[in-house]
Amino acid sequence: MTHADSRPHPSMADKSASIDAFCARARIMPVITIAREQDILPLADALAAGGLTVLEITLRSAHGLSAIRRLREERPNLCVGAGTVLDLAMLDAVQQAGAQFIVTPGSTRELLEAALASPVPLLPGISTASDLMLGYAMGYRRFKLFPAEVCGGTAALKAFAGPFGDVRFCPTGGVNPGNLQRYMEQPNVMCVGGTWMLDSQWINNGDWASVQHSSAAALALLD
Repeated sequence: MTHADSRPHPSMADKSASIDAFCARARIMPVITIAREQDILPLADALAAGGLTVLEITLRSAHGLSAIRRLREERPNLCVGAGTVLDLAMLDAVQQAGAQFIVTPGSTRELLEAALASPVPLLPGISTASDLMLGYAMGYRRFKLFPAEVCGGTAALKAFAGPFGDVRFCPTGGVNPGNLQRYMEQPNVMCVGGTWMLDSQWINNGDWASVQHSSAAALALLD
């Protein structure tokens, strides 16, 4: 990795506390894939106006890194993380872009080990107990459950709570307004990730009011 930082790196406990803080602020984390550069700021502004101020910007499009950089520079009130980080090159790139947290869809030993030396907290993706144990052995206690509905949903979360009592999750994948409350009622869930407030037709048409309304309506379900 080319990223160099002479400052002392935060401990895993510090990183877990940081993840807890941004998840508590988020409650619902939009998982955003930017299709057009021109959408970056108005989309983020619409989400924020609806109450969603912690954003996961994925690297599923060519605009992911530029979106992270622009939002960090031009919307400092937002908490901006990077998603769909698959390898060490991506890990380095999102750190350089200024991501405040990093999310992966799954876990590899290489990524988990590299992130131990990073000042940026990592939320590794898991779908099985074996995935979880790989990260657990390295000190990780906060994970993304993905794809949540496919790998068992709330039943899986209840099952994980037994052997992994000190682990907390951000379920993503299939979460929607119909099951949102059920997920958030689980004691080991700290927030959820979703895309339903990012309807492609709204975004293509610049219908930012609908993005805002959908975001606010989802948060209202949790009050």
